Amino acid sequence: MSREQREALDAAIRSAPSDPHATVAEQRAAFTERQTRPVPDDVTTRETTLGGRPALDITISQPTATLLYLHGGGYVVGSPQTNAALTAELARRVGARAVSLDYRLAPEHPFPAAVKDAAAAYRQLLDDGVDPENLVLAGDSAGGGLVVATLLGARDAGLPQPAAAAVFSPWVDMTLAGESMRGKHGIDPLFTRDRLNAYAEHYLGDQDRAAKLASPVFADLTGLAPLLVQVGSHEILLDDAVRLAARAGADDVDVTLEVWPGVPHVFQNRAGTGMLGEADAALDHAGRFLAGHL
Repeated sequence: MSREQREALDAAIRSAPSDPHATVAEQRAAFTERQTRPVPDDVTTRETTLGGRPALDITISQPTATLLYLHGGGYVVGSPQTNAALTAELARRVGARAVSLDYRLAPEHPFPAAVKDAAAAYRQLLDDGVDPENLVLAGDSAGGGLVVATLLGARDAGLPQPAAAAVFSPWVDMTLAGESMRGKHGIDPLFTRDRLNAYAEHYLGDQDRAAKLASPVFADLTGLAPLLVQVGSHEILLDDAVRLAARAGADDVDVTLEVWPGVPHVFQNRAGTGMLGEADAALDHAGRFLAGHL
C-alpha cells in the first residue's frame, strides 16, 4: 500500500481543528461534521427502532444476512449516521442488511446504559426471528468494546452467539493500562491518554473501570463467537486490541488479530474514498471473515 497515502492521512488528522475545552455538545457537533460521509449510491437507509432505541437500517441489494453495527465515539459522541458509510461498505462485503444502533451516550447516560441498549437490540433481533447463524456483529473503537460486551451478555443470559463478530480498533480497557498508551504517544495522530481518560470519566464516573462489561479485556471470554480484531500500529489503543486477542485465544475463542502497519485509529473509515488502500483491504478481510462464518 501507499506510504504517501498513510502520511497524507496522518497529516490531515493532525491538522484538523481540536478544542480541548469544548463542551460535550460541541464535541458531538464537531465529530458529526468531521466523520459523516454519504453512503454509496447502491445503498438505501431508513430510520427505524431496535430494542427500544432509534437505529439506522442500511440495506444493500439482495442481502442474505443481518449485521448489527455499534458505532464508535468514546461512548460520548457519534451516531449511526457518523458511521453509516463505513457500515455500508462492510455490509456490502458481507452481503448483509445492516442495522446500526443509536445507543444512549454518556455523560447523560453513563455505564451500563450503552451495554443495556446493545443487549436489548441483540435480543430483539433474535426475538424477531433472525437466525443467529445468519447474524454477525461489528463495531469500531468504543463500539468494538460494546460488541464484546454484547457477546458476553448474550452468553451469560443463555442466548445463542452470533455467527461471528469483527471489531476495529476496539477500546476494551477503561483502566488505560496498555503499554501503547505511552509507547504510541505522539505517534497516534488522533488520541492521547488524557483524551481517552476524559471519555472514560464521562462513561464510568466513579464506577469500577475494570468491570468486565466496561473493560472486557479483563473478562473470561470462553464461549464467545469467532472474533476478528483489526487495529493500526499507529494508535494508542494498539495494546487493547492485542490483549483482547490474547485473552480470547487463551479462552479458546476462534480469534484472528490483524495489525495493519502505519495506519491510525479506525482507518477502515476511509474505505471507498480512495484515500487509503489499507482501508479497503482491511474491510475486504473483515467481509470475508464474517461472510465465511455464515
